[in-house]
Amino acid sequence: MPESKRLRRVLIANRGEIAVRLVRGCAEVGAESVAVVSEADRESMVARLATRTVCIGPSPARDSYLRPDLIVHAALATGCDAIHPGYGFLSEQPSLAELCDENGLVFVGPTAETIRMLGNKLEARRLAERADVPLLPGSARVSDAEEAARFAAEMGYPILVKAAAGGGGRGMKVVHTPSELAGTLQTTASEARSAFGDATLYLERFIADARHIEVQVLGDGKGQVVHLGDRDCSLQRRHQKVIEEAPASDIPEDVRRDMHDAAVRIARQVNYASAGTVEFLFDRSANAFYFLEMNTRLQVEHPVTEMVTGIDLVAAQLRIAGGEPLSIPEDIGPNGHSIEARITAESPENAFRPSPGRIRRWQAPDMDGLRVDTYAEAGALIPPFYDSMVAKFIVHGPDRQTAIDKMRRALEAFEVEGISTNRAFLLRLLGEPAFAAMRHNTRSIDAFLAADAAAESNA
Repeated sequence: MPESKRLRRVLIANRGEIAVRLVRGCAEVGAESVAVVSEADRESMVARLATRTVCIGPSPARDSYLRPDLIVHAALATGCDAIHPGYGFLSEQPSLAELCDENGLVFVGPTAETIRMLGNKLEARRLAERADVPLLPGSARVSDAEEAARFAAEMGYPILVKAAAGGGGRGMKVVHTPSELAGTLQTTASEARSAFGDATLYLERFIADARHIEVQVLGDGKGQVVHLGDRDCSLQRRHQKVIEEAPASDIPEDVRRDMHDAAVRIARQVNYASAGTVEFLFDRSANAFYFLEMNTRLQVEHPVTEMVTGIDLVAAQLRIAGGEPLSIPEDIGPNGHSIEARITAESPENAFRPSPGRIRRWQAPDMDGLRVDTYAEAGALIPPFYDSMVAKFIVHGPDRQTAIDKMRRALEAFEVEGISTNRAFLLRLLGEPAFAAMRHNTRSIDAFLAADAAAESNA
């Protein structure tokens, strides 16, 4: 870690709503911001808000946002002393952190070694085991279908085939019967090789009625690690989170404390620096939790933690990157309840097909307790080259039901024209009895959609 030195100018190696969020985080700590944009984003909101903007390449991400050499060159050319990767793109690629080190730049995140270690799920499992954190029954690396079949028979079906280098919900497939195993191994390995450049696979027991709970941690790289409570991210479609909330409701307090302690132990194992998230599965039938992975970056859903703790996580990241020690209480309790809904430019009624285009009208409601993180506005172009998320609605209330009601009112009042969005789909999820009663799990959305399809086919 560097000696304590306030960052003066930070390059933002990202786009969209997180880039706008980082510009505001830089302003919070008194730092200038330099935005890098592709040709598709020259007229974007972040280009207008940042202190300075540099175009680094063509619209496809592989030619711009996924080029660490171009990003580091832009940082050096504009006199930046740090690079913040946001989430996605290069945020969990050790190559960017290494290039920063080689060129005297501060990487706003953990070390390249930490990213590499925790980015490999098999290595992360070994780390969790050393930290005495509960693990799902799982295998070592599987080299062929015969070996995988032996492991699967020992664990029992259903199982999850996982890519060791996976992330972002990719590289995971459920296998229910032995006859499915060989084909699933082949398709998952191919997907992993294409997405991550690594086809290494392993197996894990699959829990059908599970909730996805994560714990936010902050470490300063000087031995101090604190947690900022937990979040429930169980409402997912194809392993992609849709609605998140903090704190996680209906978790026994002793289990919650054990999860918090486990997250801190894992982070201390690697002398973690920056914001990180330790993800767990909670098996409600067994009242037990199991380690999934640790994400070495800011999460999309970080605002719900900010809303219930009052801690600005981006500002904390920047201060830690500047060498400042943590000055946060070790056990900060949540204040009220927060829910986040991801607004995407896609059409749920057409198999969630992306809906890029020019926004003609964008009017988010002005409500107490509502925060909108977005790069969208009237006249903005939503390009077809990137992730479809255009905004996040985040609400805060004294309790969960109040927060749900507030989110429903916010979405109902939201007006957008020119692109399709998932607004109606989000309202449907908020009204599901299983969600209101905390009976939902990581498979609930897929079950809702399957029920819809069955009803249509029988109509």
